[in-house]
Amino acid sequence: MHGGATSAPPPTPSNNLMCTSDAATADALSRLLHRLPPTLSSLPTRRSPPTTCPQSISFSDVQANPTLLSCASQLGLFQLTNHPIPSQLANSAESEALSLFDLPAHQKQSSVPKSWPLGFEDDDEDNGDGLGESFCLDSLCSTESTELTLTSLREFTRALEKVGMEVIELLCSSLGFQNPLGKDDPTRFSTMMWISEGLPDKKSQTAGRFYPYVVGLQYQIRSNQKYSLLADSGWLSVLPQVDSIMVTIGDIAQVWSNGKLKKVRGRPVACLGNDSKPSGRCISMSLLVTLPMDSTLSPLLQIAAIDGNDRDDDNDDEGDQIDSRCGGGEREAGRLFKSFCLEDYAWRVYHERLFFKDPLDRYRIKKQF
Repeated sequence: MHGGATSAPPPTPSNNLMCTSDAATADALSRLLHRLPPTLSSLPTRRSPPTTCPQSISFSDVQANPTLLSCASQLGLFQLTNHPIPSQLANSAESEALSLFDLPAHQKQSSVPKSWPLGFEDDDEDNGDGLGESFCLDSLCSTESTELTLTSLREFTRALEKVGMEVIELLCSSLGFQNPLGKDDPTRFSTMMWISEGLPDKKSQTAGRFYPYVVGLQYQIRSNQKYSLLADSGWLSVLPQVDSIMVTIGDIAQVWSNGKLKKVRGRPVACLGNDSKPSGRCISMSLLVTLPMDSTLSPLLQIAAIDGNDRDDDNDDEGDQIDSRCGGGEREAGRLFKSFCLEDYAWRVYHERLFFKDPLDRYRIKKQF
């Protein structure tokens, strides 16, 4: 061996990868994702999708309008016009909701009752991912502070709840099964008002923390407010009509319908645009109609006649455990989903924030060939 300084080893493949521009890599990945087949198009992408306006349905004649079921089955969302909620109430509710974000940090935690998933969350503090703050309130918009006045927000929440319950009743009757929530039994369902900060476009497709629901409702206060949401068909950018109510179909409704209805994963996220310093404040107020925590989810509509012994071999053991805990275990012909506990599922989707895979996949019954 010759003396003196030794020369550096030749570059390894990993060294070359480190020299690749981050932007170029991201752009290449984005192009790849856009070329994926439709079955994989729900993967988050870097580019914002084109903005669309949801299909409009007049609430005054919604009972005789077949478009309701069509939109729920094909897109998983629509907007209601000519509804009974006045714009003045929505604006007053938004002003009260904004006052929550003006509270000092310690008061945000102490002013709202903490009982998961209810309470205050700061994703910037918890995860460092810049997803902002959010409040999840019960149907009464209960607080622990006598200084907070949320009268309009409470009235607005109850008004949205009434609209949501009527939408659920119409969906169930259109699909041909009885509404599990009933009409006058508050023990069969619960509602949450989820108030979140708006996010820049580059982060709107990474927002997490969602909770299972039947339908979600969101009042469109401003004419230029866009939302980002993850539907079964992929990421969507939507711009509802001003003073309309955007309705999204949730995962619970999709299970009830045995897969006939499309869903929106989580809540629509208000987009601030690409400007890092937006001129105004922006929040989203989403009313979620959901079920009590101890509920068991299972299909109520059977559509495809399949062998009652068909099951997903990859998840057999896990599925049996889920069914036994929830008192299920039956595998009826035509079922596309196993019975499973809402509490287990809700905890998983809330904390894991699964975007690359549909969280309902683990409960599907796959047909054997």
